[in-house]
Amino acid sequence: KRDGVIDRIVKEPLGGAQRDPAAAARLLGAALTEELDLLSGKSAKALIAAREERFLGIGG
Repeated sequence: KRDGVIDRIVKEPLGGAQRDPAAAARLLGAALTEELDLLSGKSAKALIAAREERFLGIGG
């Protein structure tokens, strides 16, 4: 996360995803929906510019 590669870590259900795959799927679905909602209000041009700025700055 500190290098800017990871936006978010999705929590797993107690005991891990293998113990409750349905709950893990719900948590992942909710996280994806939230992230897509944040992105959907931005233009493609703005998204591309932000992505370039973010990834070109990694490592140096």
